[in-house]
Amino acid sequence: MLHLLLPLLLLISNVGPSHSATVESLPGFPGDLPFKLESGYVGVGELEEVQLFYYFIESERSPKEDPLLIWLTGGPGCSSLSSLLYEIGPIQFDFSSSSGTKPVLKSNPYSWTKIANIIFLDAPVGSGFSYATTWTASNSSDTASAAQTYEFVRKWLMSHPKFLTNPLYITGDSYSGVVIPIIVKEIYDGNEAGREPQMNLVGYVLGNPVTCDEKDQSFRIPYANKMALISDELYEITKTDCNGDYQNVDPTNGACLVDLEMVSLCLEKIFLAQILEPSCNLISPNHTRLKWSRTILEEENMVDVISVPQSSRPWCRPYNYIFSYIWANDKKVREAFHVREGTKQEWERCNHSLSYTKDVLDSTVYHKYLSGKSLRALVYSGDHDMAIPYVSTLDWIRSLNLTLKGPWSPWFVEGQVAGYSILYSENEYDLTFSTIKGGGHTAPEYKPQQCLAMVDRWFSYYPL
Repeated sequence: MLHLLLPLLLLISNVGPSHSATVESLPGFPGDLPFKLESGYVGVGELEEVQLFYYFIESERSPKEDPLLIWLTGGPGCSSLSSLLYEIGPIQFDFSSSSGTKPVLKSNPYSWTKIANIIFLDAPVGSGFSYATTWTASNSSDTASAAQTYEFVRKWLMSHPKFLTNPLYITGDSYSGVVIPIIVKEIYDGNEAGREPQMNLVGYVLGNPVTCDEKDQSFRIPYANKMALISDELYEITKTDCNGDYQNVDPTNGACLVDLEMVSLCLEKIFLAQILEPSCNLISPNHTRLKWSRTILEEENMVDVISVPQSSRPWCRPYNYIFSYIWANDKKVREAFHVREGTKQEWERCNHSLSYTKDVLDSTVYHKYLSGKSLRALVYSGDHDMAIPYVSTLDWIRSLNLTLKGPWSPWFVEGQVAGYSILYSENEYDLTFSTIKGGGHTAPEYKPQQCLAMVDRWFSYYPL
């Protein structure tokens, strides 16, 4: 019992008001940071028993005019620091120069902070360096996390009023696709109700987004057929025998169960995050095996992959993530970020031990609500992501019954096809869907240059 009470006592002793501080340098990065970084906490809830941690990076172009993005990572329970380091932030690991004990950082030439101000938020509570001061406050859910994020944005803008007029976008990827439309609705309704501060909400951006666990996973089968991972014959018979439902299978439907077993044999060694890359099952989180269950990510025990000789194993993308565990748990890194001592014994890239309830099983209803408002939406998918296949995302977009405004067409970066996009509109609502050619889960990690070009054009109201 003592080992359970001790963390709570440490939390209580570290309760504090909202706090932020400038970060001028970081271990592993040579010299001072060439951008403005602020980290800190904002307390939410009636007694501020939830302390949400964030990293705020000002735009490197025009902080006064560029959009302000609130960025949420998936999971639920994954730290926004992962997105900062591996996807869209201004620093990244220099893998060729890093060792197992000394990660080295370098600048990311395709950071979204080139064109936007970004708040990387550790939400829900328990993600990254965010924490709760009571056991009760450590419980969260889709709707609770959305409400706390809304409160965070209100409080942060009140303490940073110079950003109140910047165009505001709620952004993120993977599981945050469930929560983001709820947050957007909260902000929009709050503005309509006259809640202060009034926010300059313009829209939202979703990358490789989860919308409905069951549907997203069911669409892996038609996606696998489109990508020639299962044959037309196997797909058609499975579709017929299972009545197109591959999640809620009748245990007495022997034909469907046999078909799904054949499908699993075809797909079990495919890396779901990017179907062309090597499959490995060592580092958490991973997408290595196809499971007919409600979970999006599988949790595997951490192992010491650094000690395994390079020659004895193929490179696998999840090996890159080990550097984040080493770096973020370094005492000097925590001090640089002004992390409150004793609040988190260990930083985890994805915390799968959260006390979290998925109380929104399908967020399409929120998109339907938002489609009647004056908002913009950009939804993008890596076309080689089988964890959340683009065909599933297109399916719920089409279910909104929006008016098609532009045909399916390629867009280009440096003269090469970077993806394909399609534009929908309804009254004052616009939705652009785009694929990222060769992208995985999540797209900016695989195709950073193309993703930066995409959002730069979209934020500027240019065609992709």
